Amino acid sequence: MQTNKKKLVIFMPAMEGGGVEKNIVIISNYLAKYIKNIELITYDRKFNNFFDKKIKIINFSKKKNDIKNKYYKYFFCLLLLIKSFFQNKETYIFAFQANIYCIILAIIFRKKIITRSNSSPSGWNKNILKNFLFKILFKYPIKIIVNSKSFKNEIDKKFKINSKMIYNPLNKKDIILKSKQKIKNNFFKKTNKLKIINVSRFTDQKDHITLLKAFNIVSQKIPAKLLLIGYGSNKDKIKKYINSKKLNEKVKILKFTYNPYNYIKNSDLFVLTSLYEGLPNVILEAITLKKYVVSTNCPTGPSEILQKGEFGSLFPIRNFKKLSKVILDFYFFKKKYQIKIKKAYISLNRFDKIKNCNLYLNEVKKLMEII
Repeated sequence: MQTNKKKLVIFMPAMEGGGVEKNIVIISNYLAKYIKNIELITYDRKFNNFFDKKIKIINFSKKKNDIKNKYYKYFFCLLLLIKSFFQNKETYIFAFQANIYCIILAIIFRKKIITRSNSSPSGWNKNILKNFLFKILFKYPIKIIVNSKSFKNEIDKKFKINSKMIYNPLNKKDIILKSKQKIKNNFFKKTNKLKIINVSRFTDQKDHITLLKAFNIVSQKIPAKLLLIGYGSNKDKIKKYINSKKLNEKVKILKFTYNPYNYIKNSDLFVLTSLYEGLPNVILEAITLKKYVVSTNCPTGPSEILQKGEFGSLFPIRNFKKLSKVILDFYFFKKKYQIKIKKAYISLNRFDKIKNCNLYLNEVKKLMEII
């Protein structure tokens, strides 16, 4: 039986544990304080416990993780979205993923939608047909939300739209609290070596090989350790490089963890080597724990967070030689970097959780025509 009660459906089929997932949890739980009827459609049960109990979670699979193909998850979750349309006439969509598919369904079923884009078009707009479709379909949503100013400039120019920029909401208290938990396997324990860390998915986008090439140079000149935390299809490729350069005793890989903060807290230096981003949460988290950040000057986000290098160091993508020089300079002249660390921490006010969640709430209220 179909009802006329307004309902917000948050759509995120493939929950994997990265920055996007952290954002959807924070934003959804905040919306649940003010929006009475919220459903979350996601494929499996892996992250259900992170969401407010007021949110009705619709899973296709009863298992925690029975399949890895994200397009499979998209398909079955889109079917659940269609089912939701038939259950409630006044269904509104907030899409965090599979945006194009959601927009098409919204057009077919005449539903209002806002979408959130998570990474720079530089990483996903190479296909001519996709570009054509995006230019047409991006005109339909009530609003397209992006998470950095440079991202907004890029996507607006590319697709001739007027997106809304809202920074990722940062929960500093939660990060600091979790960073105090004990570490079972502390690779950095009791060492006078430079402790470098990277937390990210093992994919081409994150370009771990550049980091490993730079570390190979660094480790021949100074005592250093590198910890990689993550998961993904490139894990074997990363292991193969480590073995080929005989770095096994200096580099450790840890599987994905919901709490990487205690490892970050015990490091000296956080390094990100992405080819493209949106607004990388992990940089904000490292700054929250007062760690110096070195990142590629990739589109989009890192330069904006680090204020073009005022609050950290930026280097060109894939330039492992430049990265190695930056790391070595940090090791030999740590004191001069302390000012940047302090400035970076103060700048985190831009990403305040309540302030940015309120901006999301305002957009959802406009979508649902709630005064």
